[in-house]
Amino acid sequence: MVKVSKKVNTKEIFRGLQSQMEAKLTFNRNIISHPTSKGTASELEWTEMLSTYLPKRYCADSAFVMDANGNISEQIDIVIFDRQYSPFILRQNGVTYIPAESVYAVIEVKQELNKANIEYAQKKAASVRKLSRTSAPIPHAGGVFDPKKPARILAGILTVDGTLSLEVQEKLANAGDGRVLNFGCSLAGKTYFSLPKLHPWDQNSRPYEIVNKTDDNSLVNFFMNLVAELQKVGTVPAIEIEAYLKGEGELI
Repeated sequence: MVKVSKKVNTKEIFRGLQSQMEAKLTFNRNIISHPTSKGTASELEWTEMLSTYLPKRYCADSAFVMDANGNISEQIDIVIFDRQYSPFILRQNGVTYIPAESVYAVIEVKQELNKANIEYAQKKAASVRKLSRTSAPIPHAGGVFDPKKPARILAGILTVDGTLSLEVQEKLANAGDGRVLNFGCSLAGKTYFSLPKLHPWDQNSRPYEIVNKTDDNSLVNFFMNLVAELQKVGTVPAIEIEAYLKGEGELI
């Protein structure tokens, strides 16, 4: 019988990942001078991390989000989405379009965690949350599940540096329903925040309770909180294909 002498320390694994991410992103910021190229490099690093560590049911990519009426969101740095009940993810000329029904979360990637970037991330989130979403019945072995009410799409921000001032925390706590940011992380700033008591379906009263902490485990805490929020949502609704075929917008 082989005796196991050691246990895996998951926090140490994520601390190592945080050190790697911080080194890569800081290097990119110091070496790449072009703002767009710098932002793209950061997006790719964060997307790769999420794609690697999130459960396989979740996909992560930069994309536009669209609805059955032909409306399209602003371009989103990272969209976390589900392929199980969505038969099409459209890619054209290097641009990805994802049906709103498939979206779990949208995340903005910036260099600094500050007021301006928080407001920008809120604006991006609102452009997705205002889109229409369909919901179709789901056949199963015992019959058919009724159409599921879509949960509120999660939103957040990921940065290399910066912290949250009291002014920005108050802004986050009093954001309108469409502009709520559920979570955020600053690697070099060792900061993370979350709004853990928000309900995915119900109206939530303001001010929201914010957990804002600064410690060496910011990436660990951000990631674990992201997974917890995704678990609250469960599974996205099945897309109603006929709505897209009959919609006023043109499929791309």
